Amino acid sequence: MFGEPMAPRYLLWLIQGFGVTVGLSIAVCVAATGFGVSVCGMRMSRYAPLRAAAAAYISAIRNTPLLVQLFFWYFGAAALLPQGLVGWLNTPHTLDLGPGRLSWPAFETLAGFFGLTLYAGAYIAEEFRAGINGVDNGQYETARSLGMRPRLIYWLVVLPQALRIAWLPVVGQYLNTIKNTSLTMAIGLAELSYASRQVETETFLTFQAFGIATVLYLVAVIVTEAAGLAVARSGRFAWANKRS
Repeated sequence: MFGEPMAPRYLLWLIQGFGVTVGLSIAVCVAATGFGVSVCGMRMSRYAPLRAAAAAYISAIRNTPLLVQLFFWYFGAAALLPQGLVGWLNTPHTLDLGPGRLSWPAFETLAGFFGLTLYAGAYIAEEFRAGINGVDNGQYETARSLGMRPRLIYWLVVLPQALRIAWLPVVGQYLNTIKNTSLTMAIGLAELSYASRQVETETFLTFQAFGIATVLYLVAVIVTEAAGLAVARSGRFAWANKRS
């Protein structure tokens, strides 16, 4: 029945799964942003080999399903790596920091992290490239006529305006990342979708398990979107509106 209560230990499973989802999402968003900026730089480089490599990577990532990519990193990468390294990665490791311990992530966590980072990074790279291309070329020419060096022009004139243009689309990729973490349940990562499936299997409380999971996903997405909009409206990009 819909109103049947759920035992506290199953609620704890869902909360722990939500913690994994949030932690993985934050790590992927940070790494994918830095990686995407690097790929964007390669994509717009004056050197043809760098442009070709970046274009090939973006095309490959955007034209293959994310689930297949996750399977590759979990199954394919494990087959390509030395057995000794795979065994080490699958063995629990802890680092004693005094007040607490830092645990080495499980192999499925690493596979999910790399798969999601490379996937999101390809889209973020294109968002940044679109932002740079969206800046009026007159801005560059005006700054150049004032005697500014090309590197300073990009740093002080082009990039601030490009960031303002690209920011909300990049936030959209952050939202997609939160939702895409659910696919890592296919490789055994105990995130929120995996936890809700486990709770449903043991309790048969389908509505409660997936209902709570849905609410938690909504909370994560709403908070992220609100934060992104707050940054866009806070005036942090106001200086990018100044035209030379």
